[in-house]
Amino acid sequence: MDNMNDRMCIVTREKLQAEELVRFVVGPSGELVPDLKQKLPGRGCWVTAKKSIIDQAANRNVFANALKSKVDVPDNLSTSVDMLLTKSTLGMIGMARKAGQFITGSAKVDTALRNGEAVASFHATDAAEDGIRKLNQARTFYSKMTEEAIMPSFSLFSSDEMSNVLGEGNFIHAAALAGRAGESVLKRAKALADYREIPISEKENQK
Repeated sequence: MDNMNDRMCIVTREKLQAEELVRFVVGPSGELVPDLKQKLPGRGCWVTAKKSIIDQAANRNVFANALKSKVDVPDNLSTSVDMLLTKSTLGMIGMARKAGQFITGSAKVDTALRNGEAVASFHATDAAEDGIRKLNQARTFYSKMTEEAIMPSFSLFSSDEMSNVLGEGNFIHAAALAGRAGESVLKRAKALADYREIPISEKENQK
């Protein structure tokens, strides 16, 4: 039975929950506008929140028919959506850091992973494989001790991108901690990884 809150992707025709899709509306000047918060007024249409699917929607020019309006689709639509998701994720990381629910530094991260305080680990895309491997061992240590699922790990941002948000000179490893802000970081990081179609590491030795 279909969920009353499901929406249909205009490309795949698959019904998904709203958080698995990106809503688009027509802006004041006739331009196509991604509505990530799903609150903008006017008729909207929905596309699966994956870069490849949004590229298909733009290339097949299906927006005008779905929105029943002439619409200007920007050439860099999928990149624009990626930038918005990135900004949202980095913004939440900054908020979680202020709330004490996002920590950096290999030693602190290792401890949080081993004692179950963390809900996810983060590594810069330019981090050394040896550092990632050691912290992945810390993730699996807690899982083996408690028989709980291995917490996810993400490599979404460069050290420079993260350092700009955190105000640090050399971000390499971090962890989101249990709590409202930390859970929000995890949710947004999953959404960005899904959009980029990046597998979320849940294995000890996977980078």
